[in-house]
Amino acid sequence: MPSKIAAAAETPTSPSPDPAYDRARLLAWMAEHGVAQTTHDHPAVFRVEEGLDLKAALPGLHTKNLFLKDKKGRLWLISAAQDTVIDLKRAHRAMGSDRLSFGNETLLWETLGVRPGSVTALGLINDLERRVTFVLDRRLWEAAVVNFHPLANTATTALDQAGFRRVLALLDREPIVVDFDALD
Repeated sequence: MPSKIAAAAETPTSPSPDPAYDRARLLAWMAEHGVAQTTHDHPAVFRVEEGLDLKAALPGLHTKNLFLKDKKGRLWLISAAQDTVIDLKRAHRAMGSDRLSFGNETLLWETLGVRPGSVTALGLINDLERRVTFVLDRRLWEAAVVNFHPLANTATTALDQAGFRRVLALLDREPIVVDFDALD
C-alpha cells in the first residue's frame, strides 16, 4: 500500500482555473455599472520604463503595481504613480505589514487573475476571497485621472477619480492610502 506522501506526489495538480474576469468581462462589468473609462490598445508593456513614450500621449497619472507577500504570508498590492520610489524596507511599516518580498506568479494568477507585467489594481475584481490588501499611493488617490492595465498589458484604461473610486466601492475595497514620498 503506497504511503499518503507517495500518493500525493503522484496526484497531478490541476491547473489554476481561469479568473472570473478577463479584459473583456472587466470592461463589460464597468459598462454595466456605469463606470466611464477609456481604454487604449498598445503593444505589450512589461515594465514602467518600456511604455514611457506611449504613456506620454495619454492623459492622467500612470501607475506601477507591485504584488507582494509578507513574511506572515499576507498578500499585498501596491499601486503607485509610475515615478514613485517605493522602498520596501520602509514601506512595510506604513502599510502595517511585516517584511515584504515579491509574490510568485502562481499566487498572482490565483488572486488577481493576471500574469507578471499585467499587475493592476483592476485585478482586485478577481480577488473574490479578498486575500489581497490594497495599498494606494496618495498621489493616485488625489489624481484627476488614473491609468491601469485592464488585466492585460496590451492596453491602458483611464478612469477619472470618481470612476476609480466607484470601482473600489463596487468591489467593497477601501485602500490603505500611503504617502510614499513622505516615508522616513
